[in-house]
Order: sequence, then C-alpha cells, then structure tokens
Amino acid sequence: MTADPRVRNVAAITTEHLFDIVVDLDPPLRTGGGRTLFGAAGGSFDGPRLRGEVIAGGGDSAVFRPDGTMELDVRLTLRTDAGELISMTYGGRWAVPQQVRADLADPATRHLVDPGRYYFRTTPLFATGAPGCAWLNDAVCVGSGYLVEGGVAYHVVRVL
Repeated sequence: MTADPRVRNVAAITTEHLFDIVVDLDPPLRTGGGRTLFGAAGGSFDGPRLRGEVIAGGGDSAVFRPDGTMELDVRLTLRTDAGELISMTYGGRWAVPQQVRADLADPATRHLVDPGRYYFRTTPLFATGAPGCAWLNDAVCVGSGYLVEGGVAYHVVRVL
C-alpha cells in the first residue's frame, strides 16, 4: 500500500513544564459497580508560572475495570497564590501489571512502589475566567502520575 500523498512532516511535539501537583485524598468511598470516589482533601501545585493550592471538595469518580486498570474522571478546583480560580479536569489511565498489585495493596507502603512499575497518565484541561491565567483555557496538557503518602501527585507538562 502506498502512503497517502497528503501526509507530510510537521514539527515534532514538544512540551514545557507546567507544574507539579499533589492531591491529598480522603478515604475512598466504594459506590459499587467498580466505581470508587476518591475525594480531594486539599493539596498544592507549583510550577514556573503557576503555584497555589488544591481546594478541598473535588475528586475522582474512578472506575476499576476487570483487568485492573483504573479509568480516571477527575474534577478539581485550584486557587493560585494570587487568588485566581482554575477548574482542572482530567481523564486518564492507571494500569498496574498483575505482578505489582500485591505491592500496592498496603495503603501504608504503596507510595514507596517505584512509579516506573506502573502506567499512570492523565490529560488535564483547564477552564478559568481569571485574566492572568486565561492562557490555560487553550492549553493541551499531559500528566505523569504517581502515588505519594496520603494521595497522588502528577508532573504536568503543556504541549507546545
């Protein structure tokens, strides 16, 4: 088969660091049907252009699939140090190989498991009416997640 002649080379995708975020979590609420609510109890974010706090009250309405992968559906509200409010939503996947699941079973030690042993990626989107952060409304981002004591964290980059 011949390649479609309309296909052409375009610039490589590059990224820049947006921020690192830690979300403290309330104890999970298992609602049935594989769905679990992980409520956000607070947290913080810090990056070159943005820093502030995660406001308590959002969270992840996650679905655990039979294959052990978690489908994320997260809604958070961020407040910058300047007092600007930002809505952050993201989907994603946390896929844990069978041989790693036992190491993640203990809530007291699961944050010690090397994140290179599982796949935890998100696709954050932002919405804000704050003029100083309006550039986020058009940003496409990707996050790499990992467990921390008491919650989760993400290294978030903006696709340029």
